[in-house]
Amino acid sequence: MSGHSKWANIKRKKEKTDAAKGNVFTKIGREIAVAVKLGGSDPNNNSRLADVIAKAKANNMPNDNITRSIKKAAGELGNINYENMTYEGYGIGGSAVIVECLTDNNNRTAGDVRSYFTKYGGSLGTTNCVSFMFDRKGVIVCERSEKMTEDQAFELAINAGADDVLVEEEVFEVYTAPTDMDTVKAELINNGAVIMSAEVEWLPQNMVTLNDEQLVKFRRMLDMFEENDDVQNVYHNVDLPDAVTALSKTTERFRESWITAL
Repeated sequence: MSGHSKWANIKRKKEKTDAAKGNVFTKIGREIAVAVKLGGSDPNNNSRLADVIAKAKANNMPNDNITRSIKKAAGELGNINYENMTYEGYGIGGSAVIVECLTDNNNRTAGDVRSYFTKYGGSLGTTNCVSFMFDRKGVIVCERSEKMTEDQAFELAINAGADDVLVEEEVFEVYTAPTDMDTVKAELINNGAVIMSAEVEWLPQNMVTLNDEQLVKFRRMLDMFEENDDVQNVYHNVDLPDAVTALSKTTERFRESWITAL
């Protein structure tokens, strides 16, 4: 599962500015609304809501905001109906992109998604045009602690039905079949694991590499998706180098070309 770290994505969200955090909280608020509509406002009896709450906490959403979102959803949900929409398309350089949305206006959202693809060198495709390049997996992120060693976490998860365990510096990432995620999560919790998030995601089977110019456009497209309140998740198969590393490489190339010119 190397290269597909869920925790890396969570950390990137946690490092965003306050304005971006507000955008993340808005997206999570929509997920809470849908979860409450489907299973009620008690997370003890609504596993989907419990998962969204864990995701909210992993993104540093204040408890007051979470509680307010749940109460608002329980009292006012009849006025807003969010629909799940999934779009597939091609990014620049032949990359594959899947965009998951929660929207109350399909025409608006479809138009926005299409425009982002087109503006940055890609195109919106048809259903299943790129999803075959991805695997659908449950991804459970657990806090690392002194109570559970790497071997114990791996053995526990695999025995509970998980497919794989990725050990990160601060967390364990447990990968499951979508239908097994709740069972594995329950077993982890019963054995003292602290769950930070649990979601079903699209994981790319193979990664593609873009040149520097293409990477700039691709990152800008991702930023546009992230800034759109209707967009909940974006999955892709592009190998995105660390921003600092990429900048260092660019600076080094500039220095070499400058010395050559002299």
